[in-house]
Amino acid sequence: MSAVLVTGGTGKTGKTLVHLLRDAGVRARAASRSPATADPDALRFDWNDPTTFGPALDGTDRVFLLPPVESVDPLPLVKPFLRRAQRAGVQRIVMLGSAIVLPNAPSAVELAAQVQAQPGGVVLRASGFMQNFLRPHPLAEHVHRRGEILTAAGDGKLGWVDARDIAASAAALLADPKVDVRSDYLITGPHGLSYPQAARIITAQTGRQVRVERITEEEQASGYRASGMPPEFAAALAAVERGIKEGRQDHVSTAVLELTGRPPRTFVEFVSDHACEWTQ
Repeated sequence: MSAVLVTGGTGKTGKTLVHLLRDAGVRARAASRSPATADPDALRFDWNDPTTFGPALDGTDRVFLLPPVESVDPLPLVKPFLRRAQRAGVQRIVMLGSAIVLPNAPSAVELAAQVQAQPGGVVLRASGFMQNFLRPHPLAEHVHRRGEILTAAGDGKLGWVDARDIAASAAALLADPKVDVRSDYLITGPHGLSYPQAARIITAQTGRQVRVERITEEEQASGYRASGMPPEFAAALAAVERGIKEGRQDHVSTAVLELTGRPPRTFVEFVSDHACEWTQ
């Protein structure tokens, strides 16, 4: 019986993707380091344990690939999995990549190229997740505790996208491996949005006063390190703010509409759906 392996199956995007596929009658196997015992199609998967690769790929003909998180060098861990997937006859791999290339992380670009070279390989280059405004992300934790958004990005804009729209886009690509697809999709929300604009929307929609505190790139990196991020990843993520500030990440696309038949959610809709996050 064919199935879709969903790595990161308990995460922001993976969990929604599993539900969407199952609702469409597609067998979806939720792979994670701590699989749910009550789910017969949940299985253990760990990028740091290659012995989990074979069992995860057994009976799988499609894969949603979430690379190791908080890593600036994911290729060494993912490359053996890609070789094994090709030997197993996987027909489609949809990788969740990023529209934002982390500084000093060249292997992320090479990883995307290697996925696209696989049979049916597709990369979703997602913009910033709206879910970063929800706990436990460091951005959201500070908003929740102090009503502040700390950022070095100034008034720069980003095409924030709801993880539910990323999942829906991935589901459209994975439900039928015979559907013709491109090898690359830029996945964004409907328009660019700055942190000050986001703060005003949260304030207007929820009544919770949220303000923006402008900080330096180093202060941003320090905050990420304090939240538990690896130092190298924290520095790279903070450096992204510079690109946002300079307008280099203000891109939007119609890919969600193209793949799902409906436009992506706006940030206003996102905040309305999660209003209790800021009012509790």
